[in-house]
Amino acid sequence: MKKLMIFLTAILLLTSGIAQGASAMTIDETWALVREAYIYSFPLVLMDATLRVGTNIEEPLNGKAPINQAGHARTLATAKFRQVVTPNVDTLYTQIFYDLSEDALVIKKPAADRFLNFQVMDAWSDTVAILGTGADTQDERIYLLTGPDFEDEVPEGMTRVEIPTAIGWILGRTVCYGPDDLENIYDIQSQMDVRTLSLWLSGEEQPKGTYMPENDGTPIQMAITMGPKAFFDRVNELLVQNPGYPEDAPVLEALSAIGVGPGLTFDPSILGEDAVERWKAMLSGLTAELTESSGQFLVNNGSFRFMGEPISRFGQEYDYRALVAIGGFGANPVDVAVYMKTGFDDAHEALNADNEYILHFEPDALPPHEENGFWSITAYGDDDFLIDNPLDRYSISDRSEFVLNPDGSLDLYLQSDEPAEGAANWLPVGNEGFHLFMRIYLPDTSVLDGSWKAPTLTKR
Repeated sequence: MKKLMIFLTAILLLTSGIAQGASAMTIDETWALVREAYIYSFPLVLMDATLRVGTNIEEPLNGKAPINQAGHARTLATAKFRQVVTPNVDTLYTQIFYDLSEDALVIKKPAADRFLNFQVMDAWSDTVAILGTGADTQDERIYLLTGPDFEDEVPEGMTRVEIPTAIGWILGRTVCYGPDDLENIYDIQSQMDVRTLSLWLSGEEQPKGTYMPENDGTPIQMAITMGPKAFFDRVNELLVQNPGYPEDAPVLEALSAIGVGPGLTFDPSILGEDAVERWKAMLSGLTAELTESSGQFLVNNGSFRFMGEPISRFGQEYDYRALVAIGGFGANPVDVAVYMKTGFDDAHEALNADNEYILHFEPDALPPHEENGFWSITAYGDDDFLIDNPLDRYSISDRSEFVLNPDGSLDLYLQSDEPAEGAANWLPVGNEGFHLFMRIYLPDTSVLDGSWKAPTLTKR
């Protein structure tokens, strides 16, 4: 925050000087603003790209659905799933991409005998609400999502959820207990209902969506491969109906000096003759720079660390918001789930499938969680996607049939080939570099305050 305020003070003085006829910005000063504009707005552009890919279909199928409709995943994510980086294989997703610019959206969430909730994110990837506690045995609930311009009455029996932006993303997560449990989840999904308020009241059929070939692709790649003009043109268009928060006003005032803001025009000629090279250089080092500037939010625990608060409720921590968008878009707040990551063993050497590893849990030290919570260990390649393997096994979890040691401890084997001890505790890790995520849903407070110690990861 201190760094942000120093930056804003300097830029506001600069833009004030320009307004008074002072010397124009130097090229380095211009690029400093470009960098901050990119960091500030990247989650908005990524949300737009994710929405365009996720709604690029005529009728709901395989997790996709037209805008303001529900797309239900019917199978757990595999190595072929490329829409979102680091997907989990604990739950079946229900995805809803919404546009509230012309109508409110009704969501009927059924009662369930398991972890089930809906994470409601706005256009900036902030979690506005969690619909459901994660232990949804209560009666069904009907929610009404309303946008910034909604002025109608809320129908009786609906709980209003106010959204500050027009577009956004809702991720429903229903825990799965294995392939034999899928039919039970299908039954829960069939009881969900998502439609605009006008359709809910009229009883009319859902409209068909539209398929456009240019909206096929991987959202993160679509966002990071945009050039400066395309990127900031899209930002300026999106800002009209998806404004920044009131506390963002000083940032947007500063960025207007380079033509970034709602309805403004970005002129790429301000970037100089070597714009292409400088743009590429800026992007190539950005993740490392964001990781360093967000270090105070990264919580270390043994070989693992996780992104702590204010994840998913970012406030003015724009560097952190951009970092999470790049590495784990759609992450939950920590009170719902923590995602503990490691890419190193206990000697701080990078994980590589050329080696064999043991992940060891002491007796009675499996990841602690509240009632109806759960945990898993998932392996990902260096591209942040699931690793293809002949077992189609991407994680080991509290729902797996692993074998404890006689003393109650647990050893998980992370390697390319099946270990001599057998496949029950084996997590395949491919043939190249990889990293792990340990997810704990509804984590116990001992996870959040660090009194529970994460397991060690050592070479065999």
